Amino acid sequence: MANLFNSNTLFASLIWGTLGSGILLFGWKQKSVIPLTGGLLMVGGSYFIESWLYMSVASVIIMAGMYGWKQRTG
Repeated sequence: MANLFNSNTLFASLIWGTLGSGILLFGWKQKSVIPLTGGLLMVGGSYFIESWLYMSVASVIIMAGMYGWKQRTG
């Protein structure tokens, strides 16, 4: 828990949580499962992951997964 109040962790949580919230709201309004799921995962990741590096890597992987999922489904 000591790493929780690190300024890098707080800043990364702010960035990825805000971006995830925007994607989540977009998915909610468009009734689209892909951004809804990705946004929910990003918000959850920014809440539960305590390292700024792991949080950033997880968020980039989630965004790449959303892109790949969208390309597969058309």
